[in-house]
Amino acid sequence: MIVNVTKITTNSIEETINLGREIGFYLNTGTILALIGDLGSGKTAFVQGLAKGLKVPEKYYITSPTYTIINEYPGRLKLFHVDLYRIQNPVDYYDVGLHDILASDGVAAIEWAGILCKELLSEYIKICFEITDDNSRDISIANHGIINSNLSRLFDRLSNR
Repeated sequence: MIVNVTKITTNSIEETINLGREIGFYLNTGTILALIGDLGSGKTAFVQGLAKGLKVPEKYYITSPTYTIINEYPGRLKLFHVDLYRIQNPVDYYDVGLHDILASDGVAAIEWAGILCKELLSEYIKICFEITDDNSRDISIANHGIINSNLSRLFDRLSNR
């Protein structure tokens, strides 16, 4: 069930990072963010901002876990940054510990989440990144079943910018 859909345009990497920071500030335990978009569309920049909103210490440099698959960071809530680009088979999800992360009380930001089986995600926020030019991104946010009134107010405010 989609509760809310918000569309936002960012015009720089800094704006994409700031969007992630704003959203990160309002997230609760157990939130799953399914990040969808082509290479270079802003997914990792968004997660860098998300880490700021979750109060991940500045000493941690947030990079895409393309080869490590999962990076974990401490903060107000634990942040699991997952990149499924190299995962070929749903059975691999068990091997990398994705089921444990999805059941944790942290926040999971999953790049390339479009390949996940729908049964793995029941409540999540789907964020789609589309490249519109060298600097601009159209970002759509669809809240699937998550009830968080502060987050809903944020999405309403963002859509009215």
